[in-house]
Amino acid sequence: MTIEEIRELIQLVSDTGVAELEVQRGENRVRIRRSFGTETNIVNQPSGAPPAATPATSAPALKADSPPAKSEPQLFYAKSPIVGTFYESASPDSPPFVRIGEQVAPGKVLCIIESMKLMNEIEADVAGIVESKLVQSGQPVEYGEALFGIRPL
Repeated sequence: MTIEEIRELIQLVSDTGVAELEVQRGENRVRIRRSFGTETNIVNQPSGAPPAATPATSAPALKADSPPAKSEPQLFYAKSPIVGTFYESASPDSPPFVRIGEQVAPGKVLCIIESMKLMNEIEADVAGIVESKLVQSGQPVEYGEALFGIRPL
């Protein structure tokens, strides 16, 4: 992919309000993910390559006043396997299944997604620390939408 094609994808994400876009052409893959601010993150990597060994671009030409990117550990995103309504606890009076900063193990229940009157428990796939909760309780979610950011241990 050329820089111009990547810029067009960034513009598409900005114009449509899509939270995340991933495009794969042969061995090249580009993922553009909008954060809650105005910043757009871009990762361009060959398929199957480990994240640490791939080049990453955060579009410095588009944000001239941004500070240099810090090297932060790659987050794993727990994503919704179904369309439904996100709930962070079993009932309105119950505490959330997980909190930001909490350590989780594979199989730990992170949340519930209600779909067609069925309550589906969503479990962690990796051991790590919950870094971010990306949706609010009671909010509708799409298939593949990121729910939590987990920093693997």
